Amino acid sequence: METLQPAGQQYAGQEEEQPIRVLVVDDSAFMRLTISRRMEASPYLQVVGTAKDGEEALAMIPELQPDVVTLDVEMPRLNGLDTLRQIMKRFPRPVVMLSSLTVEGARETVQALTWGAVDFVTKPTNKANIEAVMDEVIAKIRRAARARVQPLPASLVEPAASANPAPRQRPARSPSPAKRVVVIGCSTGGPRALSQIIPRLPASLPAALLIVQHMPPGFTRSLAERLDAESQISVKEAAPGDSLKNGCALLAPGGYHMTLDSSLRVALNQNPPVHGVRPAVDVTLASVAQRFGSNTVGVILTGMGRDGANGSRLIRLAGGTVLAEDESTCVVWGMPRSVVETGAANREVPLGEMAQAIQQVLAGG
Repeated sequence: METLQPAGQQYAGQEEEQPIRVLVVDDSAFMRLTISRRMEASPYLQVVGTAKDGEEALAMIPELQPDVVTLDVEMPRLNGLDTLRQIMKRFPRPVVMLSSLTVEGARETVQALTWGAVDFVTKPTNKANIEAVMDEVIAKIRRAARARVQPLPASLVEPAASANPAPRQRPARSPSPAKRVVVIGCSTGGPRALSQIIPRLPASLPAALLIVQHMPPGFTRSLAERLDAESQISVKEAAPGDSLKNGCALLAPGGYHMTLDSSLRVALNQNPPVHGVRPAVDVTLASVAQRFGSNTVGVILTGMGRDGANGSRLIRLAGGTVLAEDESTCVVWGMPRSVVETGAANREVPLGEMAQAIQQVLAGG
């Protein structure tokens, strides 16, 4: 497993030198107690406080200065989303959301990730799986403590923003078949990064987009719907047989690898995970490089691990172009780092310049 450099002085070396300080925020007394007990059993974590709602949490953060906050989505008085918005505006720090598996829960979770939450965990549905969920909570808190929490654009944290944005009205058009393909791969911090790239791409983009975001089943459709509502290009969760069209993006569904068949249409499979994940960026990159060769553009954004490095190398060997997000804007500089270190990146690009860089490559620049 890749060793990540600590995100900054505030969180540097905590895993080795001192426990990660955690504030647990949940309206359920049972969940607060369960999470706290499980964390206190870990030598890496220290629960510095618990809060039953967002208002209590916001009052406690300046005093306790937790390194990581676990935040329930559904709470009285001040819910998880509004609490997160205040955290990111007033005292940004890594936040791990606790979400339900409902459709509405998925939408709210995607909104939270867009607003800057580092990761999320779905709440246990029964006592039988609570231990596995607690293990996941601890693992994600430890990873979140290393994340670099970036200041968010005001447009992403305004109160008027909704977890269910209205679909954008687009003029009727018939997109032409794509002769070039842009593959975007991301993991931790990806939804926020995508929200700063996809809406900045024009409907006239002379390429199709394939997006691979490490995310479990049940959440990718909500992410696609949100991006679609915010963007000039169309975005949908990919389905078998989808064709590639200019100005249209297809997002790999959680739990499925996304490839292209001999007719250049989308094929989905549940082959074993690659790098421990499914969908994997490398699987899609390799397939597109084989089918489109030098007409492939790879874009590797923030994320932990090495997924994307092998596929990016194949794109370069095929004559395509690879853009890697610059370390300065990554929540976790893992995936882009691996691409850079293998020599597969043509350029390192800060997140705020990535949409323009994609258009420049497609224009021959």
